Amino acid sequence: MSFDLVLFGGTGDLAWRKLMPALFQAFRHGSLPEGGRIIGIARDSLDDDAYRDLIQSRFEAVEGAKRPTREEFRQFAFMLHFLRMDLSKPDDYAALARMLNARRADTVVMYLATAPGLFTQVVQQIAAARLNDERTRLVLEKPLGHDLASNRAINQAVLGVLAEHQVFRIDHYLGKPSVQNLFAMRFGNSLFEPIWRREYISNIQITIGEDLGVEKRGAFYDQTGALRDMVQNHALQLVCAVAMEPPINAHADAIRDEKLKVLRSLKPWTAETLGLNAIRGQYVAGTAYGKRVAGYRDEPGVDPDSRTETFVALRAEIANWRWAGVPFYIRTGKRLSSRDARIEVNFRETPHAIYRAPANAVNKLVINLQPRDGLELHMLAQGQDKRSRNGQRNAGPQLAPVQLDLDFDKRFGSERVGAYERLLLDVIDGRLNLFVRSDEQEEAWRWVEPLIDNWSSDGTPRTYAAGTWGPSASSAMIARDGFAWGEEQ
Repeated sequence: MSFDLVLFGGTGDLAWRKLMPALFQAFRHGSLPEGGRIIGIARDSLDDDAYRDLIQSRFEAVEGAKRPTREEFRQFAFMLHFLRMDLSKPDDYAALARMLNARRADTVVMYLATAPGLFTQVVQQIAAARLNDERTRLVLEKPLGHDLASNRAINQAVLGVLAEHQVFRIDHYLGKPSVQNLFAMRFGNSLFEPIWRREYISNIQITIGEDLGVEKRGAFYDQTGALRDMVQNHALQLVCAVAMEPPINAHADAIRDEKLKVLRSLKPWTAETLGLNAIRGQYVAGTAYGKRVAGYRDEPGVDPDSRTETFVALRAEIANWRWAGVPFYIRTGKRLSSRDARIEVNFRETPHAIYRAPANAVNKLVINLQPRDGLELHMLAQGQDKRSRNGQRNAGPQLAPVQLDLDFDKRFGSERVGAYERLLLDVIDGRLNLFVRSDEQEEAWRWVEPLIDNWSSDGTPRTYAAGTWGPSASSAMIARDGFAWGEEQ
């Protein structure tokens, strides 16, 4: 199958940091179909050779095992081409059309790695150049819009020129092997499904922690914030993966129908819950990696008086029969104590205790997302039979915590592919299972919009020192229910 992958924003940060390394890995693994072209689009004055040299220089920053050898890059570079374009000029789209129509590839992927504000303009120009035929697949990066209204406007523009099955709204968390294993664990095994419900689960915690600051993305991040950057997409998609009902099959719309039901079942925000169950924070100077680091407002590109949140903690509930009354805690932030993304499913205590157990010991399932990929099952087992100082045995057996640790990186390491590699190959193949439908996105925006509105008029965020786990109010929020975040248990 021949394909053309047109990368709008072909010299941008996302292109060289994520997309080109993923495409190279697919090429190295022999997964990228032969006869393909990767066409970088940007306003830079480059030709094909200069573009190849640029991409090769950027590969120097890629970690060693994923860096191509000279011979590997030489072979990969045959696929790389460049077209200088001004995205506001129709004549430039006509030049692109001539380039694509010269060989009529089976599939044309248009990847918009640009600012979301350009999406509407680009898709309208694509249609005007008659590049919106059945061969075309459009990939849209998040955040898709700034709020519900802008998201609807973009989707209306896109669906005015392309069918839903041609649109791939990418959320790279859905491409992570660990998230795929969450689906496999739930729907490929019979072990957990009978207890995957309110009668057996006390609470669920989703943490997406980053130890880095905003790095060179200060200007972008200051207009976005953690709520739009992480919660509206990644975190809510993880909620859906945990809470959805089993789909009738593995087809894309069957899966997306069940995720949509979860989003529609999220309890809406009220004035009371906005005050109690929504915490936002912003990091100040602190210690990370053993050295002093700057606060958010001192980062390059950030407004010195910024009120943008770099941390969010939420308490959510899903109002349906499976999950009624079970709190879902969501936490994400920058400059936290560690880079750690995980889902913790905490089970209820035994209904009648006949053993003595350590304080705060719980049965829980931990799904590790990053930096490692695996499952941990935490249980209690018979511990050492200790005696008191007078030689008398303690009353009743003592339990001790143990855990079963499944390391998927170790088991499947050489077989696993990265999130962007998997998703790019799925786009080329036309597989929509791991992409977000427009109605899903709208429902997610609808749920977070009261938070956006409330925080826009709610003064400054709480502060937290870099290198910690966020404002103390986050721990207080979960403690009101008698629980604690995983690292505090």
